[in-house]
Amino acid sequence: MAVERTLSILKPDSVEKNHVGEIIAMLEAASLRPIAIKRTQLTRAMAEGFYAVHRERKFFGELVEFMTRGPVVLMVLEGENAIARYREIMGATDPAKAAEGTIRKKFAANIGENATHGSDAPETAKFEIGWFFAGCELP
Repeated sequence: MAVERTLSILKPDSVEKNHVGEIIAMLEAASLRPIAIKRTQLTRAMAEGFYAVHRERKFFGELVEFMTRGPVVLMVLEGENAIARYREIMGATDPAKAAEGTIRKKFAANIGENATHGSDAPETAKFEIGWFFAGCELP
């Protein structure tokens, strides 16, 4: 198995409800090691650029508004097959369809306020990590 890195965003709903510690504990229990962490407030430009792939979709404006309404916690996670493992731990985008014990089943309110974001492929992870973390911030 390959050691990979993936980006994790604990979205404003997770931060507002004080679930950050519980989520990090779940990640560490699943052998996903946070190697870089920061809390920040996304600007409109940061959110629009990050989610540019969704620009033409109906939910884009709502997504940008949600992601900029409060602080987020950004993390680079490292571990064996980190991308797939994190997506498994996050659960389905719609928390009603997420498996028991997943982050979204436990903490998400709905498909829009779904607690967390994770990269979906190695190329995406590389872009997403670089969007939020400078090389000097990573071990």
